[in-house]
Order: sequence, then structure tokens, then C-alpha cells
Amino acid sequence: MPTSRPQRDHTLDLPDDCLALVVGSLGPRDRNRCALVCRRWLAVEARSRCRLVLDARAPLLEAAPALLARFDAVSSLSLRCDRFSDSIGDDALDLIARRCPALAHLKLRACHRVTDLGMSALASHCPALRRFACSSCSFGPAGIDAVLRGCPFLEDLSFKRLRGLADAVPQAVCFPASSALRSLCLKDLYNAQCFTSVIAGSPSLRTLKIIRCSGEWDPVLQKIAGRVPKLAEVHLEKLQVADRGLVALTSCLALEALHLVKTPECTDAGVAAIADNCCMLRKIRIDGWRTNRIGDYGLMAIARGCPQLQELVLVGINPTALIIEHIVSSCRSLERLALCGCKTIGDAEIAHIATKCTALKKLCIKGCPVSDRGLEALARGCPSLINVRMKRCPRVTWEGVEWLMAARGGSFAVSLDAVTLQEPDVSMSEGGMQESGIEELASLTEHIVTLDLPSSSNDGSTL
Repeated sequence: MPTSRPQRDHTLDLPDDCLALVVGSLGPRDRNRCALVCRRWLAVEARSRCRLVLDARAPLLEAAPALLARFDAVSSLSLRCDRFSDSIGDDALDLIARRCPALAHLKLRACHRVTDLGMSALASHCPALRRFACSSCSFGPAGIDAVLRGCPFLEDLSFKRLRGLADAVPQAVCFPASSALRSLCLKDLYNAQCFTSVIAGSPSLRTLKIIRCSGEWDPVLQKIAGRVPKLAEVHLEKLQVADRGLVALTSCLALEALHLVKTPECTDAGVAAIADNCCMLRKIRIDGWRTNRIGDYGLMAIARGCPQLQELVLVGINPTALIIEHIVSSCRSLERLALCGCKTIGDAEIAHIATKCTALKKLCIKGCPVSDRGLEALARGCPSLINVRMKRCPRVTWEGVEWLMAARGGSFAVSLDAVTLQEPDVSMSEGGMQESGIEELASLTEHIVTLDLPSSSNDGSTL
């Protein structure tokens, strides 16, 4: 009888560099499985791993030398702890920085024991750092200053819940300018005005997000006016900012995206000033917080001054039918529209949208008095529409939704509250049977790209 020969391992013919490329194309779980195949694969996988996420509790100090000796090509590192545990301190961060001189991306979460000394060590050993994000940490202005001075290539900075700024005096802090900085996010901070000099001294800055930061922000926006000519995206959320600050932003002629979320002191005048001067605007989100200080006048300015608008989100604002008609008639490139908590948006307004918005692809209607008659209008208009999401619209029925699905046909999805309907493609399955009807509605939600927008009283995801 013939004897069976053991199968040859053809991966032995692959050089380590080629094997590393194969391993690098896999997802995290598959990479971990590959590392268990043999000693060679273990070594190749470790040398090709660039991104590492580590538990940042205190015992990491002892394990870090062996870990970083194995993963010696790490350029992106995330150190995560929880607020109830004892985190790593300055000595561990110093060790990590020494072992990873090519570190380009670093995230710190809840590393409470890291102080200004640890940040100074990081800056001195990782000059190639390009992205740095921290949340729920305790270092202060001196640590931030060290990073800004020691890492000249920083492009992306994010600071959230940074406790060390609570005792700072903004007038006494002057962080260095950064010529490479492109994105800055400040969230849930006290005395975030300390970053005024960074914002004003960053001519390449394109994205600025200031979210739930205390203090007055009009003076800050006025100081940076004209100094950030490339600023393209601005997020202002739950801030003490008024029309003076918005008028200061009119100097940013390259502005493409503006988010005004729950800024009760902003009025029609500020919105109109931006719309009249920033003609490059493509994305606008306004959450009026039901204060009724932004309405027809500001929206008319948007219709008049933003012909390239592609995305519009209105939350807690009550535009009239005339204004809706002007917007959809003037902004012919509008692809994504969300109307949430707008009590004046009914069937007539949906009819205007259906008639004029030929480029519209996604529509979200939440908490508006729309009925099945509005769905009938959508069936006849918006030829590019592929996705409709409706939530808290009690006058819309399942019968109306199913009728709309049948009328539109093709690749079209409708979501009513938490359940999504999608018109299935007629194709042949493996068994030769045609796929029929709509099955298990809940399972389809994972495969549909929908608009899940917050109401004017809740935080949530954005468009």
C-alpha cells in the first residue's frame, strides 16, 4: 500500500517580509490566531504590528519591557485605564516613550497618575508624534506646553476632561504656536481659553471642535479672526458663544462645515453673517434647543448664500413652508437632509422637498407632524433618494411605509423608529431559488446606512 507523505508547509518558501504583508492584511482576531501557529509566525506577527492597545493599570510597568521588546515596530499606541483603578504613572510613560521613539499616534485614557513630568518625558523621547489624544487625565499646562514644544510635527490634538486645567489662569498661559496642527478638539474642559494662542498660531488648522467648555468664547473667536485662513470645519456645542463670535468666523472664507449645537445666545444675525460671507459651506447643522432665536431670517440667508450646500441638519427649529421652498430651490446639490423636532414640517413641506431636491439621497424626519400623504409625495419625487429614516412620527403608518417601498422599488430603505425595511434585490441564491420578500426586519438594520440623529433635548450621533 502507498504511504501518505506529510503535507509540505509552503509558507516556508515565503520570506519573512512577504509573510508580514499577509499577516498585516488580517483583522485583529485573525492576527492573534496567526501568532499561535508557530514560533516563526509569532515573531513575524510581532514585528509587523504597528498598532497596540494596552491596559494602562499600574501593573503595566512590570510587563512593558517584555511587551515592547516583542512589538518593536509600534507607531500607534493606546493606553486605557478606568477611573476606579490605579493607572500607570510617570515612570511607566517614560519607559514606554524610550522604547517607542518612532511613536506617531498616542491615546491616553484615565491615566490619572501621569503628571507634567511624564508628559515632558514623552515629548523629549517621541519628537515624531503626530497625533495625541487624552481624556480624564490629570496633567496641566506645563505638560501640554512640553508636548507642543517637543513635538513639532503634531497634526491632531484632542483634550477631554483634563483636570489639570481647572486651576489654570488663561491670561497667564501662553502655549507655543504650531505650524503643523490641522485639528484641535477641546471637550468638557475648564479654562480651555488657555488654548487661544495655539488656535491663533496654527495657520494650517482646518478643524476646530469646542464642546461643553466653560467660560465666554466670543473673545477667543475674535482673537483668532483672520489668523486661521484654512479653517474648514467648526463645531461649537453647549458654549457661551453669541453672534459676536459667529461674526468673527466670517473671516474664515474656506469654511465648509459649521455645527451650532445648543448655543442659546446665537441668533439669526450670526447665522446670516456666516452664510453671507462663507459661500463654500457644504455642511450645516443647527440645534436651536427650542429657543426660537434662529428661524426664517437665518435660514433664508443660508438659502441665499450657500448654493453648494450638501448636508443640512435642523434640530428644534421651526421653518415656514416658504423658507423650506427657498432652501430646496436654491441648494440644488443637497444630498442629506435631517429635520428633527420641527413642529412646522408637515406634508406640504415634504412635498416641496420631493419636488425640488433632485440630488437628495438621505432624508431623516424625527418628531415632525408628517403623515402618509408626505410619503406619497416622496414616492413621486427625489429620484436619487435611497434612504429615509422616520422616528416619532405618529401619523405615519406601516401601511404607508410599505406602500412607499413598493412604489420606489429597487435599492431603497425606509426606517420607521427602530426597524428598517429594505427592498430586496431579486437575485438567484445558491440553491437556485429567488430571494423573496422582507425577512426578519431587525436583522436588516445592520446592513442599512441610516441617519440616526438626536432630538433637540438629547445628545447622540450626528449625520
